[in-house]
Amino acid sequence: MEFSHILNYKNFRKTTLLAVFLLFSSINSFAETVLEVAPHTETSAHSETTAVVEEKFDPTTTILEHISDGHSWHLFGHTSISLPVILCTPNGLDIFSSGNLVNEHHEAVPYNSGKNTYLNEEEHIKILASDGKIDEEASAKLYDFSITKNVAAMFIAVIVILLVFLSVAGAYKKRVGLAPKGLQSFAEPLIIFIRDDIARPNIGYKYEKFMPLLLTIFFFIWFNNLLGLIPIFPGSANVTGNIAVTMVLAAIVLVVVNLNGNKYYWAHIFKPDVPFWLLPIMWIVEIIGIFSKPFALMIRLFANITAGHIIVLSLVSLIFIFKSLAIAPVSVAFVLFMSVLELLVAFLQAFIFTMLTALFIGTAVEEHHH
Repeated sequence: MEFSHILNYKNFRKTTLLAVFLLFSSINSFAETVLEVAPHTETSAHSETTAVVEEKFDPTTTILEHISDGHSWHLFGHTSISLPVILCTPNGLDIFSSGNLVNEHHEAVPYNSGKNTYLNEEEHIKILASDGKIDEEASAKLYDFSITKNVAAMFIAVIVILLVFLSVAGAYKKRVGLAPKGLQSFAEPLIIFIRDDIARPNIGYKYEKFMPLLLTIFFFIWFNNLLGLIPIFPGSANVTGNIAVTMVLAAIVLVVVNLNGNKYYWAHIFKPDVPFWLLPIMWIVEIIGIFSKPFALMIRLFANITAGHIIVLSLVSLIFIFKSLAIAPVSVAFVLFMSVLELLVAFLQAFIFTMLTALFIGTAVEEHHH
């Protein structure tokens, strides 16, 4: 009875902490978006009267600003963290802070570094000519290697992953033969789940060779998804909702699958068991299939994560579209509901990407016995 009481108490405590986290995330997301999207007013002075001109709220612009990448990490209001700008220009390498490209009101202003004059035009840095206009020819030769918000968020996710698993690895060395404890009890079931329910069934007896890749993909996507749900620093970045990130992940899968393809895999593509006159058509179909599989991985992850952010921001924007605080309780309730779903989606998308990767690898290394 006492053990049952303690167990129930622990479950109740975990449930309460989860509910508090979701409520905190939703309220913070709501508050941050309100601070950002609340329509501003401008005053224009006349000789006798002052007219107040209200800006029209544009939810599309606001949402796109939130889900897009940037050269600074926005916190709240006009406060942001400046990130390093690294540019390879016709005049050489140029490195400076992104804070030089904006004024105190977070508006884009020209900045002369000594080598070039730059302007951040909708998060695309351009080189200005001496007359103050954009030099299209020089800008076309500019290569941007800056540490953007998404890049910084990936570094944070990698640091968190290293801290977690270095700690788990150290614990296994110290607690040989003992039951898992702390982070061990968090990581071990997930690792076993990926091994026994993803790698082994889909890859077969060669699964151990690909376990490091599958574990890295799963935890990288999952941790970035979870950090993206936190509305304040170091969260709020839309890393896996950036198609460039998902494209690189899909490209890695494409390379790994085809480098490990055996003779049966390539024979199925170039020597399928069909009449010879169908071979040219089958070659085209199979080659398209090689690229369409990772392409589907790329689009699926990008679309699902981006859609979640857009839905949450759209729900908050309803307050300003209807111009009534009466809709606020409804928006907050739906945002809380979406936050619960997003926790599930964060795990589910990492699982699906990892499972399909294992499935594609399995088809490439599968041995055929006659």
